[in-house]
Amino acid sequence: MRSRLLPLMLALAGACAFALAVQSAWWSAGAVSIGPFGARDCFGGECGERGLSWTGGTDLWMRAGVAARAAGYIAGFILVVVAGALAAKRIPRLMARASIVSIITAVAAGGYFAFAFPAAALGGQATLGHGMFLFAAGIVLGVAAAVFTLRMPSLREDENPGQAGG
Repeated sequence: MRSRLLPLMLALAGACAFALAVQSAWWSAGAVSIGPFGARDCFGGECGERGLSWTGGTDLWMRAGVAARAAGYIAGFILVVVAGALAAKRIPRLMARASIVSIITAVAAGGYFAFAFPAAALGGQATLGHGMFLFAAGIVLGVAAAVFTLRMPSLREDENPGQAGG
């Protein structure tokens, strides 16, 4: 029980971090928040959503934002599956490996989206938002959950002769 609790909590925390990160602002510039979801602006008491083309970023950068959002959702979903299997007293080694692959994909897409941000087009007024930090936390928590899950001892009948499966 105790050996499954830590990776279960790490997987759930990582999934929550990814889910919040892809919906949160990665940068703020005045009344505009920018993230992989697009941009949200509030001018004159009226809030609206718009795409990322107005930032002056390349098409590849905007596609990386979409990919970072999708990769964050997929990594979060797989981490929930890992947590569910751990709660069901299973050792989900295949899903732990799949979570590592999905997190690597999220790192690639999110990393490019973060580092290719067209800050110069916004006059250098953009400040970091909490979405980027949540994304990084999801990466760390998700990898930790996968590593702990993969390092769990297996419970085969031949290794534990006194405990029959069932």
